[in-house]
Amino acid sequence: MPTYDFICNACEKRFEVFLTFSEYGKKPVQCAYCQSDNVRRRMTKVRIAKSDESRMESAADDFSNMDGIENDPKALARMMRKMGGEMGEELPSEFNDVVDRLEAGQSPEEIESALPDLGADVSDDE
Repeated sequence: MPTYDFICNACEKRFEVFLTFSEYGKKPVQCAYCQSDNVRRRMTKVRIAKSDESRMESAADDFSNMDGIENDPKALARMMRKMGGEMGEELPSEFNDVVDRLEAGQSPEEIESALPDLGADVSDDE
């Protein structure tokens, strides 16, 4: 059965309801917390599955002209956000930290010196 997300207008809590396709829109929905019927449907993100090949083609089209990008931290941040989105996977918080710093205008060299452990593999035996 599909899961539908709702928000209660009375208590403002989010909750999920399992409804069949035929029940949706016909069966009344009540808040799972306060039993109010004053609820609204919450729209969730839609994910579209892409093949690795189509993601790479899309990224290549977007970044075919990257002349001078190494001297423009904000353009580099845009490229990294786009590529991160094309990957379709959850990225580590460090990725967002680096992109946020680039968007603020920090150079890759400044970021590297501010975050010396960035990219260090914790599984390496030294």
